[in-house]
Amino acid sequence: MKAAVIARFGEVPEYREAELPGRLGPQEVIVDVVAAGLHPRVRSQAEGSHYTSTDRLPFVPGIDGVCRLEDGTLRYFVLPDTALGSLAERTVIDLRRSVMLPLGADPVQVAAVMNPAMSSWVALRRRIDFRPGQSVLILGATGSAGRLAVEVARSLGAGRVVAVGRGRERMLPLGADVTVDLLGEDHAVAAALGEAGREVDVVIDYLWGRPTRDALRAIIPSRADESQVLTWIQVGSVAGLEAPVPSAALRASRLQIIGSGQGSMSTQDIAAELAGLARAVAEGSFGVETRAVPLSAVGTAWADDPGSAGRVVFIP
Repeated sequence: MKAAVIARFGEVPEYREAELPGRLGPQEVIVDVVAAGLHPRVRSQAEGSHYTSTDRLPFVPGIDGVCRLEDGTLRYFVLPDTALGSLAERTVIDLRRSVMLPLGADPVQVAAVMNPAMSSWVALRRRIDFRPGQSVLILGATGSAGRLAVEVARSLGAGRVVAVGRGRERMLPLGADVTVDLLGEDHAVAAALGEAGREVDVVIDYLWGRPTRDALRAIIPSRADESQVLTWIQVGSVAGLEAPVPSAALRASRLQIIGSGQGSMSTQDIAAELAGLARAVAEGSFGVETRAVPLSAVGTAWADDPGSAGRVVFIP
């Protein structure tokens, strides 16, 4: 079979022959891949820079996708750490980490949306006791996962959604109640963050780094009620792998900092959320601009600007 193969970390995958494993584990089946997204997580996997990366080479990247079983049914699947990812004509899935798609679901849209939407969906449903009516701030709302997080928070019952990102014109279509543009003057941004965060219950943070430090410095002194819990969920690190947390922020407020990602919850918990999210995606509740690309063109698509022309989804 053909697949995208990484021979050395940091290099563009090569479209070439790859082998399926000779032995399968319990609940494992060989499937035809129908669609697989080129997510930022897949790029970091190929670079060897993700926190789950190993030194195993060569390998086929890809962490999820839509597949077709022998009986013709379509399923969305999530892969474990494996040398045979989803950027291939065929792969091996564990049926326990997959869910059947509703009739009429668009495989390309599902492959594009599930991974970025999953970050906020499982954060709110599995990492905290999120209650309808609570206020949510999305730090990094202009990235693909952040944009979806605005929609996810609203769909799960958020009473107020604050979108914080770069470029007000990019945030206006998101439908948030309040927007804060990080491209403004420092003093103006700090004032806007402080006002927007006065009564926020939950922050979903895709940025980390300096933006998190600055947001904490602005929000904590502005809290309307010091006894109100502020749960800060660290999901992404687009702006830096480390963020200096002001010590006063931990003493002057009921701040709780937690992470949400692979390893912070069980595989069973993640798998339990697949059906509900897949159903919402199939119904059109969430969507992103997509670009279907033949897997044979992986080299060209890989070199494109990751932020341009929508999420790349590879098809056979």
